[in-house]
Amino acid sequence: MASHRKSRPAGTRVAGIRTPALATAALTSVALLSQSANAAPEADDKPSLEEVEKKVDDLYRQAGSATDKYNAAKEKTAKQRKRVDTLLDGVAQRTQKLNEAREKLGSFAAAQYRTGASAPDTATFLLADTPQDYFDQTQLMDRMTGRQKVAVDDYVTEQSETMRQRQEATESLATLNETQGDLKTAKATVQRKLADARELLSQLTAEEKARLAAIEREKQQEAARKAAELARQQAVQQQAQEEAAQQESGSSSSSSSSSSTGSSSSTAPADSSYATKAEKALAFARAQIGKPYVWGAVGPGSYDCSGLTQAAWKAAGVTLPRTTYDQVGAGTTVSLADARPGDLVFFYDDITHVGIYIGNGMMIHAPKPGTYVREESIYYDGESAIHSVVRPA
Repeated sequence: MASHRKSRPAGTRVAGIRTPALATAALTSVALLSQSANAAPEADDKPSLEEVEKKVDDLYRQAGSATDKYNAAKEKTAKQRKRVDTLLDGVAQRTQKLNEAREKLGSFAAAQYRTGASAPDTATFLLADTPQDYFDQTQLMDRMTGRQKVAVDDYVTEQSETMRQRQEATESLATLNETQGDLKTAKATVQRKLADARELLSQLTAEEKARLAAIEREKQQEAARKAAELARQQAVQQQAQEEAAQQESGSSSSSSSSSSTGSSSSTAPADSSYATKAEKALAFARAQIGKPYVWGAVGPGSYDCSGLTQAAWKAAGVTLPRTTYDQVGAGTTVSLADARPGDLVFFYDDITHVGIYIGNGMMIHAPKPGTYVREESIYYDGESAIHSVVRPA
């Protein structure tokens, strides 16, 4: 039986109200616009190029800080491993002496058994829970022969020393495991920070990378300008010092001319020794230009920042600590205006970077992963990044 109901007009029902097809289309458009509006912030969530640059720089700095922790842990681990090896060698030697002392006591016990002697039973000593248990039996000790007493004394001494060294070796092994754990943690941190930086850079388009390179060039130009200004200031200061020294020398010469007629002398500058060492350090550093930065590296094929400065001054006969935050305390702090070739320039509040000053506002340093040892302005990351200047010798 056919239905006599009229068909419903096209449309949808919204909150119980029937809507025509045109209204449906309008609602659909509103919905799409709403979705687009909601999606817009997601596109805006993409960081700006300046934000990416800052984030990458921060990650490299964090990696540098972790590298210093890695270097410190590596150095500590090497020293601790050497100590453990020494202690284990000592334990082995002590154990050998203890076995010899035990064999000597055993020979006394065997002799007593063969002869049936009534002398104190040395075997009783060997079977006692502790040597002290045996010594508490003073009547037996009183009856021991001289040779027996010497053998017992030797055994007790060797046993006590062996136990002490074993305990010390056990504690040193625990410390070694701890430093190795610190080493692994620092290494993992460095690798993670560098991976994060690479990931950020990989997301840039070719155009963004070109813009980033342009920003870097602008920074280098500004750094070079500041370096030139510092060089000018230092030149003026040096000229003033030389003129003052000449005036003082002339005044001194005229006042003592009567006693120094016919004689002449020249005095080497008080800092000539430092200048000589600095020249050797700089010659070494210049020879490393072009070698890659590798975190934790100390040469000869690659370096990190403190590895380079340490190696450079080692070539001059001066031993520097391994890390930047130790190197900053290995010398005399001077003002930036008084910086001289060979001085170490440290950067950032957490002292995570260092370069070796070559004069005229320039330095040689191993900048960061992906770069090479190079000459660069000490203002490469802005004047505020400079922490201090230290004269290491």
